[in-house]
Amino acid sequence: MLDIADELNRWLERGRDFAVATVVAVSGSAPRQPGAALAIDREGTAIGSVSGGCVEGAVYELCREALEDGRTRLERFGYSDDEAFAVGLTCGGVIDILIAPVRYRDRAEREVLAAALTAPATGEAAALARIVSGPAELMGRALLVRPDGRRQGGFGARPELDRIVAGAALAHLNAGGTATLEIDEEDSRCGVPLTLLVESSVPAPRMIIFGAIDFASALVRMGAFLGYHVTVCDARPVFTTAARFPDADEIVVEWPHHYLERTVVDGRTVLCVLTHDPKFDVPLLHLALRLPVAYVGAMGSRRTHLERNERLREAGSTEEELARLRSPIGLDLGARTPEEVAVSIAAEIVADRRGGGGVSLAESYTPIHRGADTLAQRGSRTAEWRAYC
Repeated sequence: MLDIADELNRWLERGRDFAVATVVAVSGSAPRQPGAALAIDREGTAIGSVSGGCVEGAVYELCREALEDGRTRLERFGYSDDEAFAVGLTCGGVIDILIAPVRYRDRAEREVLAAALTAPATGEAAALARIVSGPAELMGRALLVRPDGRRQGGFGARPELDRIVAGAALAHLNAGGTATLEIDEEDSRCGVPLTLLVESSVPAPRMIIFGAIDFASALVRMGAFLGYHVTVCDARPVFTTAARFPDADEIVVEWPHHYLERTVVDGRTVLCVLTHDPKFDVPLLHLALRLPVAYVGAMGSRRTHLERNERLREAGSTEEELARLRSPIGLDLGARTPEEVAVSIAAEIVADRRGGGGVSLAESYTPIHRGADTLAQRGSRTAEWRAYC
């Protein structure tokens, strides 16, 4: 749902009633992942998508029904050989979709949702937990949790359930992303197990590009397209200007390794070293390869790579650290132009992040969509959460 947060926020501000269909879980090949959403208002205006077109029409009608009867429901769509012309996913996957009405007169519900939808725009971290399977009176109820433990909303007169869900959501917020979580019958305090959808809003991950060259300009645009907060850093002020990199979120004129020493990075940060100059590369990479970041790539020929590795060994880099370095940077696409090279680098970053092999799908027999399973296939994870509660 957070992928259409801006427009939903506008609907809330205008007092519109609407229904939101959110992908809860997927199995097999499916075009959208958990958290993808489609929303319909009373005028029939639609925003977002849950399937790339396969079941949009059916979900649209279910949203209209939810607006009329006020009932939250969980629906499953899949493909069946016995019903080849039924509404379903032609790609063979299965998706579970939560359909929930949001009505103007329900002030408490709208305030929780508004706070959750505002977080992405303001760069705040927050996790929204909604019950998607359980007693009818709890379906669609929401609890918003912030990193400091503050809560908004909840599940009625069930403070213990609020506490357990808050702990689970907070644990998930640290990792980011969207997932379904289960609470067993004992901990749910309502006689049946519960399944929740947790959607996390975290600040955009960082892409730091070192080297204010023409290839960097194209990579800045690609990084912004992928949703990164992009910084360009170079020690040469004549090249490191906002005029040359209008799409960058931040321009820094400083020696690269000095900047990397003082800036904040985390496990989602991507570092792209395009300087291919030893006086910049060696101290920078020596530091970068010791940081807990997601990706470190460096531009240069294979000869440059070998010479750079020797210099890094002399500087004290270990073989384990050197194994983290993606150099020459990018996938082998035959890229020549700055734009093509940017695509090559971005493709490697995505493959590294998602566990892809970087080979042609036509020549691969691995699943196209990874890391998805349905509600029915999940086991209880309550034990994992208790440490956080």
